[in-house]
Amino acid sequence: MFRTFHSKDRASKAIKPSKKSFREHTKLKLQQKLDSPGSPSTMVSPIVTLLVGPDQRVFAAHEDVLSSSPFFATNLKSQFFDGAPKKVALPDEVPEIFSCVLEYLYKGDYYPRLLHNKRHNSFTLEDAYDPLNLGGRGSVESTIYHPWAGGDLLKDTAIYCAAEKFGLEELKRLALRKQGLQSGIPVEVILRSARFAYENTPDTDNRLRAYYLALIIRSRKIFKRSGTMQMEMEMGGSRLFFDLFVAMCQHVDDVVEIANKSSPRTI
Repeated sequence: MFRTFHSKDRASKAIKPSKKSFREHTKLKLQQKLDSPGSPSTMVSPIVTLLVGPDQRVFAAHEDVLSSSPFFATNLKSQFFDGAPKKVALPDEVPEIFSCVLEYLYKGDYYPRLLHNKRHNSFTLEDAYDPLNLGGRGSVESTIYHPWAGGDLLKDTAIYCAAEKFGLEELKRLALRKQGLQSGIPVEVILRSARFAYENTPDTDNRLRAYYLALIIRSRKIFKRSGTMQMEMEMGGSRLFFDLFVAMCQHVDDVVEIANKSSPRTI
């Protein structure tokens, strides 16, 4: 049995949240854009066929909706209109993850939606069943099998990396906020997800990578006893462990500095 961690960032005691989505304003902006005079949608935006994954699962979406992504805007503009429907092949994408991206492009969020309870200033997820009143994600599934990673990943990490590819900064922020509601995830899933994050984000990323570094340091007692952690470090081959070493050194320096400030100095 694998040891698990419990995020200190999870939401406080679960209550019935207000039904307003945290990203409702995003959906409203999209609707205003689609309803505005001169919008391509008023003239019926062309349908684009998307072939996703190695099995070429078929998706369809409006061109103007897809074009809110710089990736798709560039791709679609490069296709000359000859009367035939435009197509985009995405052989390296996982259909279940891409479905979440597409849902976000249309609705401003993806299932389960992030709900904000203003009264308690807490967040929870739609349809989260939480009989123990732990808050946060409740029973909503937090992992997904990813064939390129060879195992389960944190779903929100996979969505964050897809958003990085498609140039969707707001989706990256949303995925990271949802991931902060995680708890009880096996060490092996955390490490596999961290590796995946490092492999699919640029070195300039200072959010998702920092999340994993902070998580491992905060839960260091669990990771220190983990055979999975030892095996991953012996395998190496990832900048993750160098960054982790630097972050640990900075953490130790901060602790020493605080201790020195709180202790009287003698001559």
